[in-house]
Amino acid sequence: MATEIVGKKACVVGGTGFVASLLVKLLLEKGYAVNTTVRDPDNHKKISHLTVLKDLGDLNIFRADLTDEASFDAPIEGCDVVFHVATPVNFASEDPENDMIKPAIQGVFNVLKASAKAKSVKRVVLTSSAAAVSINTLSGTGLVMNEDNWTDVEFLYSEKPPTWGYPASKTLAEKAAWKFAQENNIDLITVIPTLMTGPSLTPDVPDSICLATALLTGNEFLIGALKGMQMLSGSISITHVEDVCRAHVFLAEKESASGRYICCAVNTSVPELAKFLNKRYPQFKVPTDFGDFPSKAKLIISAEKLVKEGFSFKYGIEEVYDQTVEYCKAKGLLKN
Repeated sequence: MATEIVGKKACVVGGTGFVASLLVKLLLEKGYAVNTTVRDPDNHKKISHLTVLKDLGDLNIFRADLTDEASFDAPIEGCDVVFHVATPVNFASEDPENDMIKPAIQGVFNVLKASAKAKSVKRVVLTSSAAAVSINTLSGTGLVMNEDNWTDVEFLYSEKPPTWGYPASKTLAEKAAWKFAQENNIDLITVIPTLMTGPSLTPDVPDSICLATALLTGNEFLIGALKGMQMLSGSISITHVEDVCRAHVFLAEKESASGRYICCAVNTSVPELAKFLNKRYPQFKVPTDFGDFPSKAKLIISAEKLVKEGFSFKYGIEEVYDQTVEYCKAKGLLKN
C-alpha cells in the first residue's frame, strides 16, 4: 500500500458536485491539503457546502472552467494527485454534441495538459461512468461487463436513444483521456461508477439520487427514465457515493493500480429493485407489477478487478437505501 501521498496535496476538479464535494471531505479527513475548482466561486449559495469543509483542513477554492485551459494551471500547480470529477450533464439537451460531448473531451484535455505541465503530479484519477462500458447491441441475459468492454458509440450516434449524449460524452472523453495520457506519459487511472446514491453534501438533491429513489417517490417520469436506463444500459447497477469516493482515494494511493476500474456494489433490474424496496419500506407502497417489462437484467457490471486490487465495499443495497431514505426524508422528498 502506497501511503506516501497522504499529507500531500490533491486537486479535485469540479468541487461542487455530488461525488466531488464528498471526495474533498474524505481527502481533508485523511490529511491532504486540497485545491478544488468551481465555475463561480462568487456564488456563495452554490459553494456553501464546500466552504464549511474548510474547518476540516487546508482547502483552497479556485475558479476554473472545463473549456478554459489556462484556468487549471494555478489549482493543479504543486499537487501530487489530480481527481478529474467534473463533467457537463444536460439530459434535456437538443444539441448533445456541443452541450456535452465536445466540452467533456475539451475538459479532459485541459485538465491533463495542466497536469503534465505541473511536474509535481504523480497520478491523475478520472471519473468515468458505467455508461462508458455497458451500452451495446448484445442480447440475452447473464452477460458480464468488465474493464475490457466499451460502450458502442456508433450505435448511440446512429440510433440516438433518449439521453444518448451522456453515454457518448463519457465514452469519448475517457477514450480521449487514455490516448492523451499514453502520448504524454501520464499515470492515469479511470474510475467507472454505476448509478450513485446515498446522502449528499450539496444544497440541492443530485439527479442520480432522484433517479435511484424514483420507485419510492412514485415520480412517473423518473420511473420511466429508470426503465429506459435498464433497456439502454442493460441493468440497474447501484453504488453508495461514499464507496465511489473511497475507491478514488484508494486507487490514487495504490501504487500497483493501473488502467480502468469499475466501481459497482449491486446489480439488479427495475422489477427486482421494486420488490426489494416494497418489502423493506412497505410504507411507500412501491408498485411491483411491471407487466411484460423484463424482470431480469441483461448484464451485470463487475467490480472484480477493484476488489482483487484490495478494495472492499462498505455498503450493500440495504445500507445504501436505508441511508438514502433517511436523507430523502430530511430533504422533504419522502414522507413517513
